[in-house]
Amino acid sequence: MPISYTHKTNPAEVLLTSWHRTGDDTFAVTARWPREHAFYLARFGRHDPLFLTETVRQTLPLLSHAAYDVPLGHQLLWKDLGWDVDPDGLRVEGGADAEIDLHITSSDVKYRKERATAVTLSVEAERAGSRLATARTSFTIHDRAVYERLRGRNADIESANARILPLPPPSPTQHAGRDRYQDVVLSRTDVPLRWQLRTDTSHPVLFDHPVDHAPGMLLLEAARQATQSATHPRRTLVVGLSCDFTRYAEFDAPCWVTAAPLPRDLDARPRMLVTAEQNDEAIFTSVVTLYEVPADH
Repeated sequence: MPISYTHKTNPAEVLLTSWHRTGDDTFAVTARWPREHAFYLARFGRHDPLFLTETVRQTLPLLSHAAYDVPLGHQLLWKDLGWDVDPDGLRVEGGADAEIDLHITSSDVKYRKERATAVTLSVEAERAGSRLATARTSFTIHDRAVYERLRGRNADIESANARILPLPPPSPTQHAGRDRYQDVVLSRTDVPLRWQLRTDTSHPVLFDHPVDHAPGMLLLEAARQATQSATHPRRTLVVGLSCDFTRYAEFDAPCWVTAAPLPRDLDARPRMLVTAEQNDEAIFTSVVTLYEVPADH
């Protein structure tokens, strides 16, 4: 697996291991979730469910470059993401890594000349032959010239990073479901269920390489930590996400994250609405579904 096809620079962070085409717009991709990881931590005897998010995210550049002839250097813009995972399928088994099989179908593929400019992926994930999760995501693709027109002065990575705000203090680790304060991406405010996003560009996983805005995986981790904080000290695990990315999260203005309880879903699972706002505009929304882990697990 060429590391450049996953848009990572650290080979240890590449989760995908192989891929092949099974039809015109269908693909089989394999992934490995390490038993131990510095950031994606196992809790309650289960692999971190956000492994699924990062696995799906890595398939976006992989299939863009390998299957749809998108040149390296083009920019991928996440539009939305939704997934639902079986909490029993996340169980850690002994000391082994988890081997994951992804069956992916592309749809709504749009082209400009020979190059894809927009793709929707539907994913069925299996582990040891059993259903693990389903996911759906869509994204657009822009060459550098279009991206620079879209981003304006924020397209320059060095300039954007020079304007980054100082890091506010982290929320308590136990509230966020974290072991290290360096991995806490929220800072408490005086308003209940409202935090400031902590954008730490030195984080080795969330910022694997320099970028000009807060990446989608940081916003998704913020949604997870906001939900964990809102339900603390209950034992909860994220088993579903439905997210929309509407604007970029810039470095030079505070980004505020809020959580609000929603009615339980049809399976009686708790849900939270998490919203990120910047400059009085919503930039990201996510409905987070939780699994309440029994006390004896």
